[in-house]
Amino acid sequence: MHRFFAPALDPGDELVTLPRDEAEHLTRVLRVGVGDTVSVFDGRGHEFLAKVSAAARRDVTVQLLQRVEPAAEAGVPLTLAQAVLKGEKMDEVVRDAVMLGVAAIQPLVTARTETTIAALLRGGKVDRWRRVAVASVKQSRRAVVPHIHTPLTLETFLDEPASAMRLMLVEPGAAAGSESLAALRAETAHPADAVVFVGPEGGWADREREAAAARGVRLVTLGHRTLRADAVPIAAISVLQFLWGDL
Repeated sequence: MHRFFAPALDPGDELVTLPRDEAEHLTRVLRVGVGDTVSVFDGRGHEFLAKVSAAARRDVTVQLLQRVEPAAEAGVPLTLAQAVLKGEKMDEVVRDAVMLGVAAIQPLVTARTETTIAALLRGGKVDRWRRVAVASVKQSRRAVVPHIHTPLTLETFLDEPASAMRLMLVEPGAAAGSESLAALRAETAHPADAVVFVGPEGGWADREREAAAARGVRLVTLGHRTLRADAVPIAAISVLQFLWGDL
């Protein structure tokens, strides 16, 4: 069944108007018409079966029929603090991380990131990543749209209020005192929430690892092999969800 994002949805209303881009997708791309049944979600965890009651090119209204249960959210809210990657790789990381169930994504500009915060904002990258997130939520049957935060430098984000657990993925042998992510298996208590830091192509600079460790971030590896920058977040999220019972 086709799913549509309706951020203005109020569970107490009978009729809901879709945003213009969603309406146009419904009418012009999917060719859904009046009387057809669809699903609508508000991005905050509510989803309803609905019937299209009016459909023009960019004006679509649906009638809510009954509440439906979306895919369950992860038991441990996980924020991916991802150094911005080159080209379309960041789009792909956002898409897959949202599909896997992250609660939020914090884009980071680091010593080896080949862009600036100003360039990202000027180029509309954050808006693009938010659109990618919505599309991924639709595909994965989630009803919660993770927040894509405004990019920050690593130093600024390290000074933000800390989550219950903070992990930084490092290359094997790159930092003294690092541990395998598998070591978390011995910890029976799950954290209330967590952040996982993933670096850019070229990895973290020495001073960045040292700054993170000094602020209580645990340096962890994914084993003995060095993965591509865009593969690390997906592997790490999957391992953490398995360890915390979310798979």
